[in-house]
Amino acid sequence: MADPAVRELFRKVSIFADVDDNALDRLANMAASKDYQKGALVFGQDEPGDAMFVIFSGRVRVVLYGENGKDITLTFFKAGDFFGEMSLLDEQNRSANVITTEPSTLLVLKREDFLKHLNESPTTAINVITELSRRLRKADEVIGNLALLDVYGRVARMLLELAENDGEQVEEGILIHRRPTQQDIASMVNSSRETVSRVLNELQKRGLLLMDGKKVILKPSFYSEAL
Repeated sequence: MADPAVRELFRKVSIFADVDDNALDRLANMAASKDYQKGALVFGQDEPGDAMFVIFSGRVRVVLYGENGKDITLTFFKAGDFFGEMSLLDEQNRSANVITTEPSTLLVLKREDFLKHLNESPTTAINVITELSRRLRKADEVIGNLALLDVYGRVARMLLELAENDGEQVEEGILIHRRPTQQDIASMVNSSRETVSRVLNELQKRGLLLMDGKKVILKPSFYSEAL
C-alpha cells in the first residue's frame, strides 16, 4: 500500500493534480525516497539524466556556473515542486546544477516509470506541457528584466515574485518567510552582494519593506512605489 504522506504530496504536485487515486497510488509506490544534507549536489550540469525529482521536504537551488567561477541562480524549488523532467523527455544531459539549501528529502521517479505513467495518463502529459510553457515564459521574463531593468528594479521584481510564490498576508503587508541570502539575490539579478545590500537598505529606509533575519515584509506601499 502506498505511503499516505507520499500519496498526498503527489496530489499537490501540479503535473499530477488531475490523476485518479489508482494512478496516485502507483506513483507513490514507484517513487524512491532519498535524503540530502544542506549543500548537497543533487545533480550537476551536463550529467546524464535518468530520473526526475519531487521535493517531499526542504528546498533546492538551481544554479549555473560561469567559466570565471561566478554563479547564476536561476530559481529555487520548495516542497511540492518538481524538477529534472526535461532530461527524461528529450534524453539530453542536465541543463543546470541543483543544490540543496537545507536538509531535504526528495522523491525520485526513474525515467521508465515516469514515461509509463505518461502513457497511461494523457492528462499528466498535458500538465507537463503547460508547466514547461509557464517556466519558459518565466525565463523570458527574467531575461527581459536583466536586459531592461536596473539593479533596483531587478531586486524589486524578485521580491515581488517571492511574495507571490511564498508570501503570507499579515497585518503589516506580505510576509516572505525565507528570503534568499543577499549573495543568492545578487546571483539571481546579476549584481554584487554589496549592491543588493544597498538596495535592500534603501527600500527599508523608504519604509517599503521590513527585514528581520530571514524574514522580510513587503509593505502595501512597496507595490506602488518600488517599481
